[in-house]
Amino acid sequence: MGAFKMRGAANAILSLSKEERQRGVVTHSSGNFAQAVSLAAQKLGVKAYIVMPKNAPQVKKNAVKTYEGEIIECESTPQAREATANKIKEEKGASFLHPSNQDEVIYGNSTAAIELLEEQPNLDIILAPVGGGGLIAGTALAAHYFSKKCKVIGAEPKAVDDAYRSLISGKIETNTTFATIADGLRTHLGDRNFPIIQKHVEKIICVEENEIIKAMQLIWERMKIIVEPSSAVAFAAVLKNKEEFATKNIGIIISGGNVDVKNLPF
Repeated sequence: MGAFKMRGAANAILSLSKEERQRGVVTHSSGNFAQAVSLAAQKLGVKAYIVMPKNAPQVKKNAVKTYEGEIIECESTPQAREATANKIKEEKGASFLHPSNQDEVIYGNSTAAIELLEEQPNLDIILAPVGGGGLIAGTALAAHYFSKKCKVIGAEPKAVDDAYRSLISGKIETNTTFATIADGLRTHLGDRNFPIIQKHVEKIICVEENEIIKAMQLIWERMKIIVEPSSAVAFAAVLKNKEEFATKNIGIIISGGNVDVKNLPF
């Protein structure tokens, strides 16, 4: 389904009891976790209720339907997503799967960095995008337990820099706007992820919208890899700080490629 989210979704559903699976699962997502839960649930014979914002990319909604997930639309704010998902949880008895702020999801996400370190054990740094924090937290745990020297750095759009500000203040900060092209990162930092990030993430680099688009275009044109804006954020951080990374062995997690090719930003 074209994104790392399948790792966390599959692990979360596999962690449920037989009785819990029979009652179904519910999540809220702008797209990638929605697809991941739908596909994992379909393969395991589990009903999936998917809360999606009305303005989620149509290509992602279409994929959810293909995987037999039942879409319930809501407003685009995190509060609206959570309220709608909680309502379905109460009405259907479904198990709620958080897109990022849940241990089983974090552990599933960590396998991307584990595989990267198995292939490239001499990495100095792994960079990953930061939204809710599930990928960067899983990456940080993987680097901590499976590498003696590899550091982890997060990358975040300047327009939604709550994780960056949270590391500075020492408490979870919130976003007042979600005006970024990186739709997969329009969310709040989770309280399960934040302590892991505080302990094991070196720093977070913020990038501007034009830098995200430039990085995305370069990946498409030079690397021949289909990526969505959210997935280009970590590479944008490297391009912005070339001197810092010039002498390092770097691994970048390309997190997803679910993009509407009819509406590319470049």
